[in-house]
Parts: sequence; C-alpha cells; structure tokens
Amino acid sequence: MDKNYEEFHASLLYCTRCGQAMPVHERLLLVLPTGNLYDYRCKGCGQSLGSKTEKSQTELKSP
Repeated sequence: MDKNYEEFHASLLYCTRCGQAMPVHERLLLVLPTGNLYDYRCKGCGQSLGSKTEKSQTELKSP
C-alpha cells in the first residue's frame, strides 16, 4: 500500500445544523488497545459530525 494514503483526516464535513460543509475540529475521545477514537465537531456550532478509529502502529505491523 502506498504510504501516502495510510491515514485520512477530514477538513470539511456536512453539518445538518449549519446546512453546509463546515470546517471540523478533530478531538481525541478514547485511547483503546486497538487504536485511538476521534470525534469530528463542527467549528461553527459544535455539533458532532462523525468519528473515526485510527489503528495503533503495533496493529498495523501485525500480519
């Protein structure tokens, strides 16, 4: 796999409260054994717009 595409970070997501694509703030919610859980929040109104789990480096290297 090309290392350029291992991780994606959202910069804009659609907010139903604002009615348009808005810049987001990525916030760490939990540190889990399998990776970190992040929450994306609208910078305009603060509504949660989604989440992602970033796998830990040890899990990525396991066969």
